[in-house]
Amino acid sequence: MDKPGLKIGMKHGSGGRAMRQLIEDVFLSLASPVDGVGLAALDDGAALRVGDRWLVVTTDSHVVQPIFFHGGDIGRLSVSGTVNDLAMMGATEPVALTCAAIIEEGFARADLERIVASMRETAREAGAPVVTGDTKVMGKGELDGIVLNTTGVALADRVVTDAGLRPGDKLIVTGTIGDHGMAIMSMRHGLGLEGDLRSDVAPVNGLVREALRAGGADVVAMKDPTRGGVAGVLHEMAAKAKVGIVVEEQALPVRDEVRAACEMVGIDPLLVANEGKAVIGVRAASAEKVLAAIRAHPLGRAAAIVATATGDRPGAVILDTGFGKRMLAEPEGELLPRIC
Repeated sequence: MDKPGLKIGMKHGSGGRAMRQLIEDVFLSLASPVDGVGLAALDDGAALRVGDRWLVVTTDSHVVQPIFFHGGDIGRLSVSGTVNDLAMMGATEPVALTCAAIIEEGFARADLERIVASMRETAREAGAPVVTGDTKVMGKGELDGIVLNTTGVALADRVVTDAGLRPGDKLIVTGTIGDHGMAIMSMRHGLGLEGDLRSDVAPVNGLVREALRAGGADVVAMKDPTRGGVAGVLHEMAAKAKVGIVVEEQALPVRDEVRAACEMVGIDPLLVANEGKAVIGVRAASAEKVLAAIRAHPLGRAAAIVATATGDRPGAVILDTGFGKRMLAEPEGELLPRIC
């Protein structure tokens, strides 16, 4: 008989501390030394030296429920998620994507065609051709609808990891936070919340390209705040770079509808997943220039400088409310499983 505590729970796939611990305890045994960024770095992808450039590779599986939601669907999510992970490594020009679909028996063909059409349009938007794939069908009840896996490859001249912060650096959020998670929560649970709660799901490689052009080598860390939200990303960045991070709560861009929904259900927007945003660490001297470039992009109009890296309390994330400061806890797991 299995001992209590030795079974996988939903929290282990939800982007917080529990998932990271599972990966470190189990999957890092697969890691091998590489010339570049490998599995052991636990970044958004791997980067392997190829001549004088970098081959960036990432993969992701998508299990969102519901599969169609306000602002997007699992197809748009699968392409955007992989393109965005490549971009977070500095690879904004995807060479190719793969797609593997696992489909439950009885799944509506019309829904499948709708998902594929969404993938096609999003891939065109991102400039990321889908070049190969795989299809499997499982029996009725053996799977909940559909699972999509996408893998992406790209070439980059410079790799940006999530570990490059140093004291004094500024952190930019490229737009309003919490949109995706609250849109999914409202639909899944039929909350009937007022306002236009829509997912932000989108490929952000074009936006990141502009940020890199503006900041060059002063763009030193990037990560997309999906599972675990902005809070989870900041904790990862702080721990890896051995810096503290102070977040200015009043600077955080949050849509009124999302803020109201979060207050109604008692959730901090910092903990809610996003699917079309990035957290970008920049040397202070270039922060305003990079912010201006991001705001000039259609997906970055609400971008803001929200935090500063410090030499105090390495690994800690502090929330400055304007009335005082408190520790911002790292999420144990996503508040809403199966969100991406």
